Amino acid sequence: MLLKTNKTDESTRERKVVKKYNYLFLILIAFFFSSMSFSQNNVIVHDPVIIKQDSTYYIFCTGWGVSVFSSKDMKSWKNEQPVFAKGPQWATDSIPSFAGHIWAPDISFYNGEYYLYYSVSAFGKNTSCIGLATNKTLDPKDPAFSWIDHGKVIQSIPGKTNWNAIDPNLVIDETGIPYLCFGSFWDGIKMVKLSPDAKSVDEDLRFIPTIASRKTDPNMENPPAVEGNPVDAGGNAIEAPFIFRKGTYYYLFASIDYCCKGINSTYKMIVGRSEKVTGPYVDQAGVPMIKGGGTIVLQEDDNWHGVGHNAVATFDGIDYLVFHGYDAHDDGKPKLRIEKLKWNKEGWPLVVSN
Repeated sequence: MLLKTNKTDESTRERKVVKKYNYLFLILIAFFFSSMSFSQNNVIVHDPVIIKQDSTYYIFCTGWGVSVFSSKDMKSWKNEQPVFAKGPQWATDSIPSFAGHIWAPDISFYNGEYYLYYSVSAFGKNTSCIGLATNKTLDPKDPAFSWIDHGKVIQSIPGKTNWNAIDPNLVIDETGIPYLCFGSFWDGIKMVKLSPDAKSVDEDLRFIPTIASRKTDPNMENPPAVEGNPVDAGGNAIEAPFIFRKGTYYYLFASIDYCCKGINSTYKMIVGRSEKVTGPYVDQAGVPMIKGGGTIVLQEDDNWHGVGHNAVATFDGIDYLVFHGYDAHDDGKPKLRIEKLKWNKEGWPLVVSN
């Protein structure tokens, strides 16, 4: 007896086969890109930070789950797996619009572990949190490799805090006390003392100081946003702090003006310094950064627009400035830049162009 073919069942089987092979295809694509290597001038990044473990350099930057690259020479970079395969649940609970895209990480070695602070936020609002994950090693092949998420460290809330809890940077003072500097727009760059394990804040958030701002008078209202930018953020266009100790000074780097507009980005880097980690920071002309001061470190040229969101690191006795710039000759794509720093006789940083 001949059996009749059930066309509905056959169609269902075909869809399952197609779905299965589509899934396998996506896995292969993910594997392909995770093993790709890029030259420095072709690494697409936003907000990079750098660290070295043994003979390998690692870049952490804004991306889905926090993007990671590794290199043996700071020239050829391999795309590694992200820190998080899925966005932390606490972040989704705190920021309803959060979908897994994590901003502006900061990486440090502290207390025998690697500390990765990271930002989750709603664009243009200070509905934001800074979280922390730690790892015993950065080498994915090490059996001890495992990112442990410690959740929320600090949170900003619209209408309650006149600051924005993104763009973190861990700094340790000369006595070993950890501080977190952070901030973007609103009242400017803030600083908070952390607990000894650097996993929670250790002071009243109602009174944490502002250490840098574009406002010439710290008591003035936040200036209004410029046209085409988020109204809630205002016009105090300073963010991305990074503190680097050199000699007897702490140097506060920050980015001013506007990122994220491709070739129309106006980002530029400024710096001030202080003998104390908590400030006051002043620029080369003696103007306090809390009153709009800041000496220009680097700004756009014909090849790179909107250079900013920098980190500073020392490897083998050489200081490096690490940042992103928008490639004027490649549709304004944000790319990794690494330049050497030297210091003038007065102790101020100068970029040595490669």
